[in-house]
Amino acid sequence: MRSNTLRAAITLCAAASLAAAMAPASATGTAPPAAASRRAEVPVLVDCTFAPQVRPTDFILACGDGNSRLASLHWSQWGPAKAVATGTNWVNDCKPYCAAGKFHAYKVAVRLDHPHAWTKHPGRQHYTRITLTYTDGAPDPFTRVTTWPLWN
Repeated sequence: MRSNTLRAAITLCAAASLAAAMAPASATGTAPPAAASRRAEVPVLVDCTFAPQVRPTDFILACGDGNSRLASLHWSQWGPAKAVATGTNWVNDCKPYCAAGKFHAYKVAVRLDHPHAWTKHPGRQHYTRITLTYTDGAPDPFTRVTTWPLWN
């Protein structure tokens, strides 16, 4: 009987310790570090799986079929109003149809902007618009500068 009481006491202490360790900073009375607060203020780029991305090196633009993707992204800026990068847009020409098409590389400058509250996480901002500027020719039927809304 005494060993059951001892086990129960140990289990309760372990559970209390675990709960205290998992409590948010606001519940323990300590403020989060300033760096964490600043990081939360920077918008994210939401990918096809609705995961937040910051300075991704690759990003799929055509989530349904993967026929357009950004690769080798090098970010020169990632801030509260906009993000700027250069990279390559790999686009399927879909000739004679997409499954038989070939991918072509286009050098591109990328700009993300118009941050708004993310529907999935209203306390977090995400970029809602992307502009691609093709520097050495654009894929058909795009123009040299192309802007699209991003999902949320």
